[in-house]
Amino acid sequence: MTDTATAPADPRDVLARYRQRREQAVTAPKGNLALVNTQWITGDPGEAQPIWGVPGLWAPLPAGQSGLKVVATAADGITVDGVLVDGEAIVRGKDDPAPSEIVFSDTVTGFVIASEEGDYALRVWDANSEAIQEFGSIDAFDFNPEWIIQATFSPIEGGRTIGFEHLKDDGKTRDMVIPGEITFSKDGVDYNLAAFKSGRALQLVFADATNGDSTYSVGRFLFVAPNPDGTVTLDFNLAVLPPCAFSYNFNCPLPPAQNRFAVPIEAGEKNVLNKQGELLH
Repeated sequence: MTDTATAPADPRDVLARYRQRREQAVTAPKGNLALVNTQWITGDPGEAQPIWGVPGLWAPLPAGQSGLKVVATAADGITVDGVLVDGEAIVRGKDDPAPSEIVFSDTVTGFVIASEEGDYALRVWDANSEAIQEFGSIDAFDFNPEWIIQATFSPIEGGRTIGFEHLKDDGKTRDMVIPGEITFSKDGVDYNLAAFKSGRALQLVFADATNGDSTYSVGRFLFVAPNPDGTVTLDFNLAVLPPCAFSYNFNCPLPPAQNRFAVPIEAGEKNVLNKQGELLH
């Protein structure tokens, strides 16, 4: 009997499709390139304030309540959860079981995010942003089989908390729970990496010797999923640029010391380019 099973796809073809989907994702209406503002609204709940780029006045809610209050007239054209605002409306944050959706125009939308301290910010997305219009491509290394690493994931009972710095936090750290350790050896060097939970996957924030030279200076991300037997494949060809490489309005985590490679990892995404082939920003 002839075996008609389909042969495994060429990994280069798989990677090409992956990168095509990435470019579609970052240019989507709420993709990374669409984020035009993240503005935190703090202070007295009775004092409303403007937000750059959108109509209405915005105020924090009393402590313990999720979201922001918006004050606007019908002429401002703001809808919250499908209802045109003519007076006041509560915009529930992403930490609420039913977060609100805001529409400002045919291309501009928004939602409210929460900080660990209980503050709230409005994020504004423009499906026709200047960055989307100027975007050319995501520059990336060619497929590099040398940086497909078989590693071991060792769970930590109850997890372990470590501090992650973020790009805009002035050196302060945020405690994040590490559910386990990712270990491997390469070229005689032992590595023990920290990755935190991101949905069903683990998110590895790493830096290497290419940063600021051939790749984005802040670092890159890699999302991985441990196998039931404790193994995990680190395919750095799937390494992606963090959202802050696409928009200054993101605040990305920085690689912790143990995730900083002294060697160049010439695999994965490199930089965001405009239509002229130059750095987008």
